[in-house]
Amino acid sequence: MRVNHVGEVCAQALYNAQALTTRDASLRSQFERAAKEETDHLAWTEQRLSELRSRPSLLNPVWYAGAFAIGLLAGRSGDAVSLGFVVETERQVEQHLESHLDRLPAGDLASHAIVSAMKDDEAQHAADAQSAGAAELPFPVRWAMRAAARVMTTTAHRI
Repeated sequence: MRVNHVGEVCAQALYNAQALTTRDASLRSQFERAAKEETDHLAWTEQRLSELRSRPSLLNPVWYAGAFAIGLLAGRSGDAVSLGFVVETERQVEQHLESHLDRLPAGDLASHAIVSAMKDDEAQHAADAQSAGAAELPFPVRWAMRAAARVMTTTAHRI
C-alpha cells in the first residue's frame, strides 16, 4: 500500500504541474478534476496504511518534487504531449494496480476495494486524456517512464 500511496503523491504533483502549464481552461479543469480524484486516492491509501500499522514513504517530498518537475516538462512540451504523458502514466499505473489486486490476500477486502476503485479512476483519466487529444509518446520515452516507475516502486516499498 506504501507504493500505491507514493503513486498518489506523484499523481498530485504531475497533475498540479500540468494544470499550471496549460493555457487551455478546459484542459486545466480536466487536470484539476483528476488531481482532486487523486487526492481522494491519497487519503484512502494513507488511511489504509494506518490501519495496516504501516507508514508512508520517507521519501515522499523527493517523489513529489521529481514528479512535479516531470509534470512541468511534460506540460511545457505542449498539451498533446502532456496528455500523452497522462495516458502512458495512467496505463502503467493501471497495470501496476491490476498486479497488486492479483497479489492481495483474498481476505483483505478493504485494500481490494481501494485498489479496485483507484484502478477504475486511473483508466478513466487515461480515457479522458486520450479523448482530449493525447499524442502517442515515442517508445524511448515510454521505456524511460517504465524504468523510472520500477525505481520508484522498488525504493518506495522499502523506504
